[in-house]
Amino acid sequence: MISVRKLEGGTVSDEKISVTLEQREVFGKAVRGLRREGMVPAVVHNHGKESLHVQAPAVQLQKIYNTAGKHHPVDLTVGGKKYLALIKDADFEPKKQTLRHIVFNAIRQDEKTTAEIPVVLTGEIPAEKASLIVLRHLEQVEVEALPRDLVDQLEVDATSLAENGDKIQVSDITVPSGVTILTDPETTIATVEIPRDQVAEANAAAVEQAEADGKADEVPADNGGEASDATEEKTE
Repeated sequence: MISVRKLEGGTVSDEKISVTLEQREVFGKAVRGLRREGMVPAVVHNHGKESLHVQAPAVQLQKIYNTAGKHHPVDLTVGGKKYLALIKDADFEPKKQTLRHIVFNAIRQDEKTTAEIPVVLTGEIPAEKASLIVLRHLEQVEVEALPRDLVDQLEVDATSLAENGDKIQVSDITVPSGVTILTDPETTIATVEIPRDQVAEANAAAVEQAEADGKADEVPADNGGEASDATEEKTE
């Protein structure tokens, strides 16, 4: 059974993710044949040593990517040797969004590493209840931490998003112990805006009101003439 631990500012699961990779002998354009056979080419960058060219079934690597993302350590087995790694990059076919290539970075338990952690908004958002729009500008942040301190997601309180123009930034994230956020703290995570249809309605109403006010201020020409004649008669 997988357990999820709640930390201040984030959550982490104890799920152990592992995969066995085969040595790859096919390179360049020839990897197209691998993909037709249901395999995905991959590379393991190994601490400055010669990179390992590997492969694994597409279904298996897709599941690994969906589970680990770019933040959860993965136990790799290549030719009987064990490696701890993070997914550094993944390439997908544009139309079908099927996995085409994946890059792992080998890491060490006693060395800090960088990773991309998803950011989740928590709490009830007043702006949504007021029929306003909450726009997300940032889905994840880059962090530095020891592998054991990496979390599966970072949380930020979104209850302050109430009115048009409100925003939350990276600096608003509560950072778990052992984690350093590398992303600029002033980077915007989410903002509140008025829906376009509401803006259009408000603008139309303002124009109508302005036109109505303008008509009310106008004095009819005949009334103006009568008033002028009456004034002249009194003067005479």
